[in-house]
Amino acid sequence: MKSNDPNEIIPAQIRAARALVKLSADDLAERAKVGIATIRRAESDTGPKTSAVVLNALRHALEAAGVEFLAVDNGGPGVRLKTREN
Repeated sequence: MKSNDPNEIIPAQIRAARALVKLSADDLAERAKVGIATIRRAESDTGPKTSAVVLNALRHALEAAGVEFLAVDNGGPGVRLKTREN
């Protein structure tokens, strides 16, 4: 998934972020207020592209759970746990 938006997250980041904070797909779906099938699609490397609205909801839910997303220009894309200062 190639994007011109440096803030857009990719499926691998969603999978890694969810694992990092130990959220099930059901938990993330509830927190992001989307369906479980939407989580599965967003985490898939194949299939239809996930909308920016859904990616934004997932990003906010995962950031609220303690994840920090790393942009490509920051050695990423990647994820890490937020530090207390962040």
